[in-house]
Amino acid sequence: MIEYYHRRLGELHEGTAQTPLFNPVFQLGLEISRQLEAGEVTLAALGDVIAELGRNGLQARTDRLVRLVGPLAPDANLAAFRAQVTASAQASDFAGFAARWSQPLLHVVFTAHPTFVLTPAEYAAVAASAVTGAPVAIAPQPERPSPSLADEHEEAMAAMARAQAARDALHKVVLEVAAKHYPDDWQSLTPCLFRLATWVGYDMDGRTDIGWATSLRFRLDEKARRLALYAAAADAAGGAAGGAAGGAAGEAALAELLRRAGDHAAAMAVLLAGDTNTPATLSAIANQISAPHPDSLTSLAGPIAQLRAAAAVLPVDRAQPLLVLAAAMAADGLGMGAIHFRVNAAQLHNAIRRRIDPDGTAPADLDMASGQTLQRLRTMLETVQPLRSNFAALAVESTTAVRQFLAMAAMLRLIDADTPIRLLIAECEQPQTVLSALYFAKLFGIDGLVDVSPLFETETALEHGGRFLDALLAEPAYAAYARRRGRVAIQTGFSDAGRFVGQIPAALAIERLQGRLARAMAANGLSGVAALIFNTHGESMGRGAHPAGFVDRLAWPLSRWARAQFAQASIRIEAEASFQGGDGFLFFGHDALALATLSRIAALWPQLASNDSDDFYTRTDLSLDYYRMIRRHQRRLFETRPYARAITAFGLGLLPVTGSRRLKRQSDIGSDRDASLRQIRAIPHNAILQQLGYPANVLAGVGTAAGEAREPLAALLAGSPRGRQILGLITAANTIASIKTLAAYGELFNSAYWATRPYRGTEDHLARPCLALAERLVEDDRSGQFRRLASQLRVDNIKLRQLLAHVPPDEDSAEQAPAAEATRRTLGVLHALRLALMQHLFLRAADMPVFSRSNDISRDDVIEMILSLRTDEALAQLHRAFPTAAPDLADYHMDEASDWPDGDNQAYAGIQRRFIAPIADAAKLLPLIGIAIANHFGAFG
Repeated sequence: MIEYYHRRLGELHEGTAQTPLFNPVFQLGLEISRQLEAGEVTLAALGDVIAELGRNGLQARTDRLVRLVGPLAPDANLAAFRAQVTASAQASDFAGFAARWSQPLLHVVFTAHPTFVLTPAEYAAVAASAVTGAPVAIAPQPERPSPSLADEHEEAMAAMARAQAARDALHKVVLEVAAKHYPDDWQSLTPCLFRLATWVGYDMDGRTDIGWATSLRFRLDEKARRLALYAAAADAAGGAAGGAAGGAAGEAALAELLRRAGDHAAAMAVLLAGDTNTPATLSAIANQISAPHPDSLTSLAGPIAQLRAAAAVLPVDRAQPLLVLAAAMAADGLGMGAIHFRVNAAQLHNAIRRRIDPDGTAPADLDMASGQTLQRLRTMLETVQPLRSNFAALAVESTTAVRQFLAMAAMLRLIDADTPIRLLIAECEQPQTVLSALYFAKLFGIDGLVDVSPLFETETALEHGGRFLDALLAEPAYAAYARRRGRVAIQTGFSDAGRFVGQIPAALAIERLQGRLARAMAANGLSGVAALIFNTHGESMGRGAHPAGFVDRLAWPLSRWARAQFAQASIRIEAEASFQGGDGFLFFGHDALALATLSRIAALWPQLASNDSDDFYTRTDLSLDYYRMIRRHQRRLFETRPYARAITAFGLGLLPVTGSRRLKRQSDIGSDRDASLRQIRAIPHNAILQQLGYPANVLAGVGTAAGEAREPLAALLAGSPRGRQILGLITAANTIASIKTLAAYGELFNSAYWATRPYRGTEDHLARPCLALAERLVEDDRSGQFRRLASQLRVDNIKLRQLLAHVPPDEDSAEQAPAAEATRRTLGVLHALRLALMQHLFLRAADMPVFSRSNDISRDDVIEMILSLRTDEALAQLHRAFPTAAPDLADYHMDEASDWPDGDNQAYAGIQRRFIAPIADAAKLLPLIGIAIANHFGAFG
């Protein structure tokens, strides 16, 4: 049947040559709908088709993964990495070699944004297929439990464990090469190719569902996991060496010391999983956790010293695994890696207000940006005295931000005293916010181990970020803090930036901000500290991860030009990037994948430091104007009614549940968010664009912004490394984009369509629901708004095609064309199937018998829920209105015949069979289509 639909869609596409308004995707959806309503095809049969297309989507995800990080054979990757390390040893002395391999190439952060579009079994199947080369053996299933925060944490831990093992394998190679080339010095080397971190369980931006006890429990659980892995590694290396070397563990073997410490941490985590809400129970738990205990290890300095001492008297082959373990301990500390707390600027402002104005005499709209507030913060930072805290302080604290500082203080005091903690501040747009964070860090005595990192992501933050950085780095208190920590930390994000100003303007604005940071650091005498730049992005083209290849994936958010700005100022960059949710964790979904991912980054890293000239940055008469025009176009589009209506009309109903965080922002104390398009988070916003068939946040404005300069601009883009990255992103998105698909969804709300569908008498059995829909949709604005949006995008896309016509064809484009066309055809079939299912839902809802209003819910309300694809809500109301517990005639076995009731249309069981069950069955298939579409895009959102 799939082959028929593919072929039929191709035939229908020929109709566009006769009339430009002909929509082949909508027409195929109508044909499938007619088959379904006539009984020529069943929902079960369509479910089989969707399952097979879902399997194809998983295979597409597998093929993309292999293309990005292949080859995957561990032996080949280790051999290639060994050759790379050997070449560096042959080209430098030990000091140069150590400098090369003891500084992280990349900080890898495992974040849990809601991008778990596949189940763990499906991710595992994709990973196994990528590694073995065998076809994906499963298809997405309708029953998909919602991921919980605990599930996300478990997946993050599994991915981090594989990354640790892969990093150990690479460190082993570095030490082996060092031992051969520098026999007198090699043991002084502590390799550190990658640092690992996570914010799963610590990200409070826009969330109110993560308590302090949850964060502490996760941190203790991570400690227990890591100590168990350390103990296993010590056993494998001959753990008795720790005891032989003596040290804090006395006569106990190092492995046993680590194991006992891990068991103790696990026991403390169990305590925090219980009731922490009553004073008595919390007091008992807190006193047990904070009490001195022989196994409460809070520093790895002793074990690391033991390992090094033991290695010093051993031959190379026995010393090397001990030094690999020591390097892992130095990198990860007493956890699976570092952790990132994240709060919102508004949360910090709520907290600092009490300290700035303890008497409550300041005006209600205290201006955080004022000079008076800044001067007050300066004074507070100079005079602050550290305060002690305990678990009771955590329990009674009412402000989110202060609770986070108290939680960090508890972790550093009781769990891991050595590993720094990152504090990310979302929507941070003024220096006073950062100084507020510094004040609380000093207030609780943890400023020496907390890196405060403002996030630049909103349009305002990116536009004014340069002035913000100039002012912040000029503050004496901040400069002194940065020197003490050894770094200036910032975060740049592609989520809000990508949807408000577009992905291409966002990337260019971010790199300009990064260059401004380099200049600000140099101007304020901070060249001696590192610039830690955390780029948070998704895995797909919709949120800052380049689809062309891994070198572009690394260079897109932190470009060669931006890196060169820091090099010119003699500032070392600590690059950091996120691997988000299930989509990002997939790169570490198998041991071989984790090794391939890290070795690919190591192999490609030298290419990122290229100093070749790039006309994109010298021909600013073209490039800067082009950037500004795309940004202006994207902003205008985002603010138009057609765009907002298209996203909010039914878009959230197209999305499967992909994580524990809500699709809309949760409110925090003092927040004042209007329910609008801006309230929908960036990931579901971008995912809706994918599901509607046109990634406007990538493509919109790219053609229009070229204006009359299409030819010189095309030459600039094609001849520039950065320009070719932009073209690669545009091409990847445009290849699978379809404005006709987007327009097709709008036609489902066209009153004229429903009025005329049974007009010729071919579907008389649908006349009643079609007429009901036609009458209901006369005043509905969705059809018109979709048409307006499609018209805007079509004009812009024609101009994009005119621009691309001046770009010389890519060498691989001819070879890739058949595969690209097959993907487009598959996506068209998926959308047509969804259109048919949506029509089935609409028809069943419109044909539903009238029921009495109950609890302010009427039949009209239920129909509107269905039209907005709020099917779960609609089904809940229908089950209340028509309970199926009532007996049905078919439930009885009587000898005596009865002609009454003479139909079951009013019987609740009959309504269940005719209306409610079909709605439920069709609704279960919709998310599977969404998953398949996301897989062809390469990720969710």
